[in-house]
Amino acid sequence: MTNDVVDVLTSDHRDVTALIGEIWTIRDPMMRRDLTDTAISELVRHAVAEEMYVYPAMRKYLPDGDKAVEHDTEEHKELEETMKRLEDLDVSSPEFDEALRKLEEVLRDHVRDEESEQFPELRRVVPRGELVELAGKVETAKKLAPTRPHPSAPNAELFHKLVGPGVGLVDRLRDKLTGRATK
Repeated sequence: MTNDVVDVLTSDHRDVTALIGEIWTIRDPMMRRDLTDTAISELVRHAVAEEMYVYPAMRKYLPDGDKAVEHDTEEHKELEETMKRLEDLDVSSPEFDEALRKLEEVLRDHVRDEESEQFPELRRVVPRGELVELAGKVETAKKLAPTRPHPSAPNAELFHKLVGPGVGLVDRLRDKLTGRATK
């Protein structure tokens, strides 16, 4: 059976949540930084792919799609700002733990909304073939998406489709040059 977009996004949620849980258990600063950078990278790519392909489907198919997308986009902005803060903090500092806790809380709320309300509704109203097609588009988008948070950039489908691949390329180059962990 082929995975649909809900399977892909739910798997992403599990992966990032597990990474954050692992960060809490690690005390070695280098490992903690690598895990944090990987979690940030995965979450940024996930959010960009959602904004490019899933949010337009939500607007099209869900009766309250515009409202749901607006709410989710606000959460994405909050996540981006928190991830940007995490990038700049010493992983051994109390401020880092505070920011990680905030990221975890906002993410938990975001995942709960999507998995308990939006995803079941999408599966109910969107044709299965379209959900499978969206899975492919999301997977492709994640490969080209930025790997770092850009909280001042628009959280919009058109921006991500036009500018996102270039920003992603620059991010991946920076990651390579600095040795930043992204997977």
